[in-house]
Amino acid sequence: MNPSELAFIWVNNIRDSLGVARIVRDFQLLTHSIKKTPETFVQKYGDFMQTGFASWYGGKFHGRSSADGSVYDKNKFTAAHKNLPFGTVVQVTNLYNGKKCIVKITDRGPFVRGRIIDLSKVAANEIGMLSSGVSRVKVEVLGKV
Repeated sequence: MNPSELAFIWVNNIRDSLGVARIVRDFQLLTHSIKKTPETFVQKYGDFMQTGFASWYGGKFHGRSSADGSVYDKNKFTAAHKNLPFGTVVQVTNLYNGKKCIVKITDRGPFVRGRIIDLSKVAANEIGMLSSGVSRVKVEVLGKV
């Protein structure tokens, strides 16, 4: 368990003891907001699974427009993919350590040969690839928001 996961658990334990509503992580909101996915989307992407290398981006892109028109926030669970429709929710598994996160596709990329997805900084941290910068991953479609 990484430090951010521990801190999240501790904060919710404190909130529970105070009788205050628990907080949810950004990626947990994504899984709860998946709409009834249209049948055409399910037929095309329902079995989508891809393995390859992921990278992450933050820094100079933080606060700039993403390809879907939203403002990129390195602290939200988002990602860039070359082909998946905007609003697609995917689970990304780091194949080196088994850690997973859920992200929403909001941008296009990566534009580096051999890479299949660019994760936001917070998502890269969640699956333990922040320091390495690149990791082998599996990407699976969960639905669409």
